[in-house]
Amino acid sequence: MKQQKFSASDTIAYLESLRNEKQREVLMRFFKTGPGQYGEGDEFLGLKVPQTREVVKAVAKDFPLDEVPELLMSKWHEVRLCGLLILVAKFEKLATKRLANNAEAARHRDEILTLYLQYAERANNWDLVDLSTHKILGSWLLLPTFLGGDELDLHEDYKVQVMDELAASPCLWKQRMSMVCTWKTLQQGDSWWCLRCAETHLHHPHDLMQKAVGWMLREMGKRIDMNLLREFLRMHAHEMPRTALRYAIEKMDDEERKMWLGT
Repeated sequence: MKQQKFSASDTIAYLESLRNEKQREVLMRFFKTGPGQYGEGDEFLGLKVPQTREVVKAVAKDFPLDEVPELLMSKWHEVRLCGLLILVAKFEKLATKRLANNAEAARHRDEILTLYLQYAERANNWDLVDLSTHKILGSWLLLPTFLGGDELDLHEDYKVQVMDELAASPCLWKQRMSMVCTWKTLQQGDSWWCLRCAETHLHHPHDLMQKAVGWMLREMGKRIDMNLLREFLRMHAHEMPRTALRYAIEKMDDEERKMWLGT
């Protein structure tokens, strides 16, 4: 697919032309789309992620932002992924070190972030969240913004409000966004968001959230300081769901893992 200007309808038609029935059945099982499962009712074309990324690479540069919602509202999982990855591509171009404090870039970032949050429920499976939230929401947490005030600033109180609203949402996918987006802040050496969100979701009953909490805590230990993870575990290991704990300690040696599992 050569790089050129595509509309939402063009993009959807092209993605539909790549439909693979055999792969579709595999994906529908893998992403738990059966009755009562977390992905119930989701529909797949049967595309692999690299195929969708190739389409994004071809269309993202000139893709109209106001047509992204048409992709996000699609019944097709891969079309929604395409829309999310287009937002990622657009945001990343505006989030470079050179443009971090550029007012025009910040306004465009805010526009993308606002659209992303407006359609957050359309990222309705764990892969859609995990491939997008740290690169949009997580990056935004680290960057100056006009949202929350008239001046370009970090506006951290407003960012806390946004994160708290996501965490308190009844939507599982918004909750997962609030946790997994901290992957980006951890990559930049900031553990505050991760620790705050991990405590918020510490007793979450769903295994997808327990895995997300443990995963981000593990990343904190790996990327910032293992002693920060140990301090968190000293406070909370006794009350953490087993799934979250196992994910958090995955990179520790056998002896230390056994010690934490015995708490």
